[in-house]
Amino acid sequence: MEWGIIIIYIVIFAVFLYFISIRPQKKQQKKMDAMLSSLEVGDSILTTSGFYGVVIDITDEVVIVEFGSNKNCRIPMQKAAIVQIEKAGEAEE
Repeated sequence: MEWGIIIIYIVIFAVFLYFISIRPQKKQQKKMDAMLSSLEVGDSILTTSGFYGVVIDITDEVVIVEFGSNKNCRIPMQKAAIVQIEKAGEAEE
């Protein structure tokens, strides 16, 4: 009888951990993947380091971003370093 109660507590604790930590993390990852899949050339982005830039070219995992008004400052970076996207059409309005 005691072992049955201990196993029930372990199962309840595992379900609790799933709903508290794993499930919200999966939702956030889906949201981030959707945001990155909508990335297009000309979009303004914010990086994890706080830099703002404009997307010049996109490959599978690498994005070339132009920072500032200097056209020579083009840096390749991973898509994972992007935290916010502002669409090119929305920026003009």
